[in-house]
Amino acid sequence: MKRQEKKSGRRAGIATQGFFAPCPRGLEALLSEELMGLGAQAVTATAGGASFRGPFELCYRVNLSSRIASRVLWRVFHGAYRNEQDVYAAATRLPWGQWFSAKRTIKVKVSARDCPLRSLDFVTLRIKDAVCDAFSAAIGARPSVNTRRPDIRIDAFLDQTSLTLYLDTSGEALFKRGYRKGGGDAPLRENLAAGILRLSGWDGRQPLLDPMCGSGTFLIEASQMARRVAPGLGRRFAFELLNGFDQQAWRRLCEASAAQQQANTPLAIFGGDRSGAVLQAARANLQAAGLADAVTLQQGDVLDHTPPAAEGVLVTNPPYGVRTGELEDLARLYPRLGDALKQRFAGWRVYLFTGDLRLPKLIGLSPSRRIPLFNGPLECRLYEFKMVRGPMRQAARSAPT
Repeated sequence: MKRQEKKSGRRAGIATQGFFAPCPRGLEALLSEELMGLGAQAVTATAGGASFRGPFELCYRVNLSSRIASRVLWRVFHGAYRNEQDVYAAATRLPWGQWFSAKRTIKVKVSARDCPLRSLDFVTLRIKDAVCDAFSAAIGARPSVNTRRPDIRIDAFLDQTSLTLYLDTSGEALFKRGYRKGGGDAPLRENLAAGILRLSGWDGRQPLLDPMCGSGTFLIEASQMARRVAPGLGRRFAFELLNGFDQQAWRRLCEASAAQQQANTPLAIFGGDRSGAVLQAARANLQAAGLADAVTLQQGDVLDHTPPAAEGVLVTNPPYGVRTGELEDLARLYPRLGDALKQRFAGWRVYLFTGDLRLPKLIGLSPSRRIPLFNGPLECRLYEFKMVRGPMRQAARSAPT
C-alpha cells in the first residue's frame, strides 16, 4: 500500500523531492510559469495549484520568491487507502522523527475530494494519533498539538482511493507578506493582487494607477515587483524548524536576493481613495513595506480622478455589495464610472476585478477580456477594457481575446 517519497534523512536536499504549491483558483498557469522560472522541474498545474519537483532547497527559493503561491507543501507520502485504519497505518510508518523534533508543536489539516470516508474530523484525529504514536514508539516522547500557531503543519489530501501527506514548509501563508498594518473589512489577498498585475501585462515601466486603492495592496505588490523585492524576504518559515535545515544555504539565498533589489528605482505608481482614513492605512502599509517613496497617493473620488499620464494601466478592485442597498448604490456608480473612464482615460488599459458580474452591462463598456478568478470561495472576474477614442464596441471587436 505504501509508496514513501525518496528518503530525505537529515539532509532533505540530497534527493529530488515532490512539492505542491496551492494558489488562488484561476492563477494556476501563472504559478506554473513562475515555478519554472525559479528552477522547478516536472511542473504540473492542477485545480487550485501546481505540483513540482526539485532538490529540497528549492522550497527555500519558492517560499522566498513566489508572488503567486499560497504555501509550499513537501510531499512525504502518496499511496492507496480503503478506510481510516489504512490512513493511520500509513502515517504511523513514516519517519516523522527524521523530519522534526518531538519538541515541536503540530497541527493536522485534512482536505478531500470525492472521499468515501464519513468523517474528515475523525481522519484528522487518526493522523494526529499516528504521528504521536510513531514518536512514542521511536523515542518515548510525543509532540503536543497547537491548532492556533503550530510549529509544524501536516496536510493530508484524500481523493476516492489515494492519500497524500505533506509537511508545510511555509508556516504562515505566503500571501501574508508582513507589511499589512491596516486595511478594510475584506482586503484583497496579496498573491491574488500580484497575479492580477501579471495578467494585466504591466511591465513595471508603464504608469500604474489604482484610483480605489483601499489599503494599497495593488500598489505595494506592484512596487515590490518593479524594485525586485522578494515577497518573503525578512519573514520566518516553517522549513527553518525542520531537521537538517541548511542555514548557510538559506542565508546565501537571502543575500543574493537582497543584492538584486533596485531600491532607488523611480516608479510611476499612483493611488487614490476618497477616504482619508483609508489612505492613511495605505501609507502605513507602504511605510511598513519600505516603499513610502515608491507611490504617489491622492485623496479624491474615483469619478474625479485625472490620469497621471497620457497612457498607462489602471488596475482596481471596485466595491461589490451583497445587500440590496449596496447593490442599488453600485448600479448607480458603475455607469458614472464608465463615463469617467471614457472621458478621461483614452489610451489607458483598464482592469477591474470584481465579484459583481453585472459590471460590464452596467458600466456601459465592452470588455476585451473576461478572466475568471476566485477570491477565496467567491467567483469573480477580471475585466479588461481598452480605452480608445470612438465607439468602445467597435474597439472591442478588433481587440484580441
